[in-house]
This record gives sequence, structure tokens and C-alpha cells, in this order.
Amino acid sequence: MPAGIFRVCLVVITAIVNHPLLFPKENATVPEYAEDIIQKMKAHEENLRLEQLRLEQEIARQEATLKALEKPTETEEQNIKEPIPWDLWSAMSMVIFLLIELWRQDYQDGNWQESACEEDDMAVLGKAFKGVALPDKAALANFYERCILGATGDMARKRELVEGFADDLLEALRSVCNRDADMEVEESIGVGSMYENWRVHKPLVCDLIVPFTPPEPYCFRSQTWCSRESVPPDKQGYGTIKVCRADEDAVGCICGKTKLGEDMLCLLHSQTNQTRRLGEMEDLLCLKNTQYLDANQVMKWFQIAITKSWNKISHKYEFDLTFNLLDSPGALRIKFRSGKSIAFNLTPVVQCEDSDAYFISHFPRSGLTADPASSTDWFVTFAVYERRFIHSISKKLPANACHLSCLQILSFLHGKQCSLTGPSSLTNYHLKTVMLHLLQTRPYQDWASENLEARLQDMLKFLEKSLQEKKLCHFFIGNRKVPEVLNFPVVFQKAEPLNLFRPFVLHRDAYRKTVDTFHEMLRNTSALINEYTVHIPSVGHTNMLHKESL
Repeated sequence: MPAGIFRVCLVVITAIVNHPLLFPKENATVPEYAEDIIQKMKAHEENLRLEQLRLEQEIARQEATLKALEKPTETEEQNIKEPIPWDLWSAMSMVIFLLIELWRQDYQDGNWQESACEEDDMAVLGKAFKGVALPDKAALANFYERCILGATGDMARKRELVEGFADDLLEALRSVCNRDADMEVEESIGVGSMYENWRVHKPLVCDLIVPFTPPEPYCFRSQTWCSRESVPPDKQGYGTIKVCRADEDAVGCICGKTKLGEDMLCLLHSQTNQTRRLGEMEDLLCLKNTQYLDANQVMKWFQIAITKSWNKISHKYEFDLTFNLLDSPGALRIKFRSGKSIAFNLTPVVQCEDSDAYFISHFPRSGLTADPASSTDWFVTFAVYERRFIHSISKKLPANACHLSCLQILSFLHGKQCSLTGPSSLTNYHLKTVMLHLLQTRPYQDWASENLEARLQDMLKFLEKSLQEKKLCHFFIGNRKVPEVLNFPVVFQKAEPLNLFRPFVLHRDAYRKTVDTFHEMLRNTSALINEYTVHIPSVGHTNMLHKESL
């Protein structure tokens, strides 16, 4: 009996060792070891077959012994009963062995090819940066002066023009709206690359957010994904906004929690009042039959309000104002009579409690990010905190620090590569997130201007590692090392980190396209820099020619 149990355990252990799941995928990313692993698996499989044949012979001998004893005595019957458990253990071991063997075959047929593809992708990605030689410091500095500074020299002037016009437009909007029934808009806030001084792609588009509040006696009560116990991955980063009366208890009326007698009636939530209340909610831009703010209705209201306000002040300006993009309701364009134009985005937002985080009604999305399932789901943006962090840390860095220069060069190269090979799922926001992480981890003195080449390499390596792991954490969400001077809400610091590269796990085609574009950008870096440096005159040379012409 002990010997039989030992044999069964030996078979089970051998089968488990033979199972491919014992070798984690993390340890199987080196292609040159694949042949050795396959040979070992075949050797284990052959040993199992031999053990199976030996067990079958043992079972056959036991059956022959039982048939030979036609009339056993009581003593013999007791002796014969001993092999019966052995037969039971043998049968169970065979069943377990067959199940594991079938599982192994399914794993090999279904997953081996996919894991091999992942190993190939990771192997190539890991070696991509090693063979790239970036231009030297002088070439990078020359390239930055010619291509970046030359393209963004009038950034401040455009910001000033757009801000002045937006203030006038919003003031007119306040005058045309009914203060007793319409939403009330506040002053606009500049966010994004134009206000963080790193935008390189033309046209230079200013992004302005406009907080708004409901008319009295109503107020907004927001709920983020952090305050819920279980949230689906596609709902992370979103929240809902409930429109309530300011004098209404947040937990609601007690009539919903207590059984009222037949002769008692809730005057606040009677059927007539409830119908009237839902009608008021629709007037307050809520989704039909709900108290939750509808992003689509907000954008429609905002477009109509902007049109009315422009009609009121258009006589003061010698240009036209039009909506720029149909799929981006807040995109506006100023068209001058000379043919030139300036684009800017004006997007309504709702403040998240008493913080500088905002629920944004319309958010530009990449090809990976799907639209929210419901128009009552609002994306939470931390653009104000991002601008504030860059501004505050810039004061601690050396003079003429290279952090924004690195981001601008990387954004420029990636944009040019996408124009050659097609769009990529990698966005400028991903690139900025890489810079924010490195700003927090590297010493301040490392960002001196003479370290431009080294810091650019750091950003490329960080981005390469993030693509390899399909993991790039949001800088603020789940980051407990955010400087206290920012007054960042603790609820977001304690939240689970948000992986911006999570869609790559689900969209393999988009992931491969992004990786290929990244590889091509690395290979073409020197060629792109040299090409644009040769064909574009320096800023100083351009200014000198302009003076001579005068």
C-alpha cells in the first residue's frame, strides 16, 4: 500500500513538473532558450509514457492474480482486499495523468504561439535602444534652436490674444444667459502644452477650460471612481455629477427609507412633485429621468450660448469665429481677413469638490480609448495640477534646465515619424507623463542644459521600458509622493495607480503598431535631426536677415 501511494505521488509530481504553467512567462522571454525547454518537455513526456506502461503491466498482473483465485478463503479474501485500494489509486492516477496531459496539449496548441509572439516582441523591444546612437550635444542644441524655438517663438503672443478674446466672449455669454435658469460660467483657465511652454506642433492651439455652476438653489455633488468599492477598469478615471438642491440632504429624504402609513404623504416626493422635479432636471442639462448631468446636453448648451454671445460682440472685431471640428464641440477658430487663423479650445468643466481637479465634458481621445458607456460619465482631468507641478519644480531646477527641451524634441520626433508611418497610439500626454516621473525621481542638478543628451536618453529608455511592460502609471493618481505644496487631494493619492497603457493589453494590433513606430523613430532620430537642422535656418540668422531687409 505505501509503495502504491508513493508511485501515484511520483506520477502526479512528474506530470505537474511537465506542465508548462510551471515555467512563468516572465522567465520565458529569451528566445534562445526555447529549444532547450522543448527538449526537456519531450524528455519528461517520454518518461511519463514509460511510467504509464509500467503501471499498466502492474495492473495486468494484479488482475491475473485475482482470476487465478476462484475460491478464496476468508484469510485469502483479506489478503486480496489489500490490492483493491492500490487499483483505486492506480485508476485515479491514470485519470489525473490524462487530464493534465490534455490540459498540457491545449495549452501548447492555444497559447504557445501567442506567448512566442510576445517573446519576440519583447526581445526586439529590449534591444531596440541599444543600437541607436543619438546626435551629440552640439547637434541637439543646434536642432533645438532651429526647429523648436523657431516654431514656437510667437507662443506668448497667441496666448495673450486668445485669453483676451475668450474673456470678452465669456462676459458676453454671461449677459445673454438667464441667471435664474441657465448655468453660470466662471473665468477660463489655461491648461496644456501651450501654457506649460512645450508645444511644438503647429497650429499652436490654446486649451482653455471654463468651470460652470448651476443656478440657485441647485448645486453639484460629484462622485469619483475612488469613492466606490468596486469599479470596472474602463470606469477608472471617471465620475458622475448629481444635480441637487442646496437645501437637500445628501443622503436623501427619509420617505425612501421608512414605510409611511396609508394616511401619510410626503409633500416633497409626491408623484406630482416628482414629475415636476424631473422636468426641472432636464432643464438643468441632466439625462432624461435622472438627476445626473449629461455631458452631451452640456456641450449643446455651451455651443448655443457661445453662438449667442458671439453674435452680440461680433461687430467689435474684424474677424470671423467658427466652430472648428464637428467631433470636438469646444474647438473654435478665429479667421482673419488676411487668410490667417488661430485655433483654440474652450471646454466647459465642473469643479471636483473644493480641489483643482475638474470633470471635463469633452476629452480628446486616442484610438485606444473608447468613449464612455454613458454620457453621465465624466472624465477627471488634473491638467491644472500638472501645470502647477511643472511651474513649481522649474523654480528648483538649474537655469535653462533641459526638461522641457527633452519633451519638445521627443514630441517633435514622434510627430514627424507618425507623419511618415501613420498615426500611433502613443500620445503627447504619454510623453509628458514620462517627463513628470523622471522630474520626480532624478536629482535637480541632473537637468542642467549640458545634460540634454543624457536626459533625452533617459526619457527614451523609460518609455521603452513602459512599452515593454505595457505599464505607464498616471503621474498623480496613486502617487503618494506628490509635493504637499500642490495641495493635491488625498483621495486621489490613496487610489489605486491608473495604468495609461492598459489598453495595449487588450489591443495587440495597436500595440504592435505603436512599438513599430517607436522603433522607426529610434532608427530615424539622427536622420530626422540632421535633415531638419540643414534645411531650417537658425533663429539668429533669420532675425539678422529680417533686420537687413528693413
